[in-house]
Order: sequence, then structure tokens, then C-alpha cells
Amino acid sequence: MQAGIPFPNISPEIFSITLFGMEFALRWYALSYIVGIVIGWKLATHALRRPALWPQDRPAMTPAQLEDLLTWIVIGIILGGRLGYVLIYQPGYYLQNPGQILHLWEGGMAFHGGLTGVILAVFIYCRRQALPLWSTADMMALGTPPALFLVRIANFINAELWGRPTDVPWAVIFPGAAAQDCGQPLGELCARHPSQLYEALLEGALLTVVLVWLAYRRGALKRPGLVFGTFFAGYGLSRFLVEFVRQPDAQFISPGNPLGLALHLNGYGLTMGQLLSLPMVVIGAYAIWRSRAARP
Repeated sequence: MQAGIPFPNISPEIFSITLFGMEFALRWYALSYIVGIVIGWKLATHALRRPALWPQDRPAMTPAQLEDLLTWIVIGIILGGRLGYVLIYQPGYYLQNPGQILHLWEGGMAFHGGLTGVILAVFIYCRRQALPLWSTADMMALGTPPALFLVRIANFINAELWGRPTDVPWAVIFPGAAAQDCGQPLGELCARHPSQLYEALLEGALLTVVLVWLAYRRGALKRPGLVFGTFFAGYGLSRFLVEFVRQPDAQFISPGNPLGLALHLNGYGLTMGQLLSLPMVVIGAYAIWRSRAARP
């Protein structure tokens, strides 16, 4: 039998109640988004109330404006994240089952789609309010990694987005027929990389520490685009690396493409996550290069 750590018996639902014959449940996945947005809002507000951190001692916006922007951000996350998942990862399924698109409580949000939705929301709001776009992007980037950390932990609790089969000592035996279908001999269990936890540590915890250190100890917010660029490049690189051990979506796997590569030639190529992350690294590098011209 393959060695591995048994999956912890944690229910995806925190609690559920029945009202008027209908059952309503609070899930860890939904709570991670709620708490992550609140933490990001608090981090951004804390930075806005310290003018000395910003160019010419002028914060990107007022805390009141941030509260208004928060509504736009929530809409961008939900619409962008869900539509991104539907269009990128399972268009065929949702084309046949359009009613399932609105079932957000069942999971299925694409980070790159949510990020696109947030970028559009921030861009429109900054244009309407005549706010500095790059400094606003820095503020948003500063508050994003904690939410990523919580969402990836929720992915782990949901036993979804697990990694490829492995025999590393910390491999996890995820439940479910799909997780246990990895071509192993009959009777053996399939242990996999806990790729959700890898992403939580790299995209969430590590990026939080790096960005807070840059903003509060290195004066990075005085160079518009530096915090944003570091976040973009850092996330893109982290996701690119984790994709090597993360199980791709089933629709990309075929007999001639067992690794589930979205772009491949003779067995070599890139996964969909890597293809979507490379532009983030390029954009992040450009933002960092551009910020070097700003006077501290």
C-alpha cells in the first residue's frame, strides 16, 4: 500500500440551517473569500492612513473611497472568477448545464478570471474618480495575498485541486474516486502532492511577508508599480512552479497527453495554469522596471 498522510476529516460546511424548508450552509470556501477581503481591506486602510508611505506623502485614495471601491472589487471577483472558470476550464460542461453557472457555493472560481475582473473594476473606478492607477494597483496588491492563502486552505479542505501522484513523505491520500484514480495497482491507495498547501505558502504567506516588508521597510509604495509588479511576478512564478506537481483539469488529459498539457509538442509543453501565469511574470517585470524611474 502506498504510504501517505490520511486526509483530515474536515467537513466543507461549517454549519447549516433549515429555513422555510430550504437548507442554507456556510462553507469554508465562502468564508475564505469573506475573511480574505476583510483582511485585505484592513491592510489597505492601514497603509492609506500613513501618508509617509506614499509618493509626495499623498495616499492613493481616502479610506472612504476604498470602501466604495470594495463593492466594485467584490463584483469583479465574483463575476470574473466564475466566468473565468466556466470559459477556461469547463466550457463544454457549462454549455450543456447553464443553470450550474450560478452555483457558486459548489466551488469553481478561476484566480486569473477573478484577477481580470478586479483589474477592470479598479481601472474603471480610478478613471471615474481621477485616482492614480499605479498607486491604487500597489494598494490592491498589498491586500491580496492573505485572501489567496485562505482560499487555498479552503481548496484543501474541499479536497479539490490536488496534485499529481507522488511518494514524498508528506503526500496526502485525498478522498474520492477521481483522486484515487492514478493508475496504481489494485488495492493500493493513491497519495498526491498537497498542491493547495504549496500555493497557500508561496502565493499567500510568502508574498504577504515580502510585500509588507517592501511597503513598510523599503519604501516601495513611493515607487508606483513596484508592489504591484512584485505581486504579479511573484504569483506568476509561484503558480508556474506549482503547476509541475498540480494535477491538471480532466478535460486536458488524454491518452496522447497524460500530463494534461494545454500546449504540448512531443510530450513537452505547458499546462493551462502555466500559460496564464507567464503573462503575469512579464507584466510584473515591466511594472518593476517602470517603477525604477520613480524618485523615492
